[in-house]
Amino acid sequence: MRHPLVHPLKQMNIFIIAFMILFVSCVTVRVNLCSPNMPSLNTLPVDGRFNFHEVQHAARDFGNRYQFLPMAVLHPKSVSDIATLIKHIWDIGPRSELTVAARGHGHSLHGQSQAHRGVVVNMESLKQPDIHVYTGNFPYADVSGGELWINILHESLRYGLAPKSWTDYLHLTVGGTLSNAGISGQAFQHGPQISNVRQLEVVTGKGEIVTCSEKQNDDLFHGVLGGLGQFGIITRARILLEAAPARVKWIRVLYSDFTAFTRDQEYLISGENTFNYVEGFVIINRTGLLNNWRSSFSPNDPVQASQFKSDGRTLYCLELAKYFNLDKTDIINQEVDKLLSKLSYIPSTLFVSEVTYIDFLDRVHVSEMKLRSKDLWDIPHPWLNLLIPKSKIHTFAQGVFGNILTETSNGPILIYPVNRSK
Repeated sequence: MRHPLVHPLKQMNIFIIAFMILFVSCVTVRVNLCSPNMPSLNTLPVDGRFNFHEVQHAARDFGNRYQFLPMAVLHPKSVSDIATLIKHIWDIGPRSELTVAARGHGHSLHGQSQAHRGVVVNMESLKQPDIHVYTGNFPYADVSGGELWINILHESLRYGLAPKSWTDYLHLTVGGTLSNAGISGQAFQHGPQISNVRQLEVVTGKGEIVTCSEKQNDDLFHGVLGGLGQFGIITRARILLEAAPARVKWIRVLYSDFTAFTRDQEYLISGENTFNYVEGFVIINRTGLLNNWRSSFSPNDPVQASQFKSDGRTLYCLELAKYFNLDKTDIINQEVDKLLSKLSYIPSTLFVSEVTYIDFLDRVHVSEMKLRSKDLWDIPHPWLNLLIPKSKIHTFAQGVFGNILTETSNGPILIYPVNRSK
């Protein structure tokens, strides 16, 4: 990450551990009462509108564990609307108890996009002006902070381009992921999304509209990126682009040995001509796993795959992707075979799929639609992200996967390395 506080040990790898365990849990609900601040907001000159009645949707997020009702929701039509609101609260001073939260697609987990008795800014109302794609030697897309990444993908592909770094789920806003980090299986190559930003427009805590970059107002630039919304609201961003591929070789293989699993992950992220995407996940006490993959993947050896038994073991899945264009199919097949030949996975568990670039990047949305059809999406989603040093990952795995998590979990457990230098 290009951040002034990065540790000087640039080459040390770290592992990202993400837990999502689905269960029925208590939901914290805070009701909204009449506020003396309501009249003052009613008089603010904004192009958009305040809604003081239909606010229930702003009291929920993806985590679905906390419900904090705001006093109002601002639907801005312009950046100046947001600046007007924040400046108004700043001018009131410490006696104001109003808080402000920017809400994109509501994918926070612990109520961060909510504002109890405060004001939630609906950033998706700010999708103007349109996405602008600039080609040339250093292409970029100029987008609203309330724009969804899936829309940026579709628009940039019209020019044969695409952002360099992604999250696994694309139906999130630019301002939302840039306020966190934006980490996925491409981060080992390009860094997280916050390392691929050319310029930002930010509304500060004083209600000022400020343009910032690595060369202009750099303290604000680095503070806002990954700053969890505590240093300002991202209202516009210029996202770096690269040439987009047409197709993706999508591969899954299994390991029963954690040491071999992490060794191969580290090998793959250290090479020059390697896969474009490297992730992994932990599978605890599952049966019939490979049969579940057959709808999307083909086994390299169907006979051996049909004979594979997980027997309730803890297994580790390495998930890989190699991007390519159709005129390079033969070369890519050779490169993939060469890379796979150096890995120590269980041979019978090699599964391969070939999909379009869009289908690969938007794969989680397909799973979302399936879960929504079964009413399994709008449920509590406890989630924990951990950054574990390379030197501690085996101790961590032994203690957690070997002792704490021994029963089947309905939620994913992701684990993959990133290069600290990115």
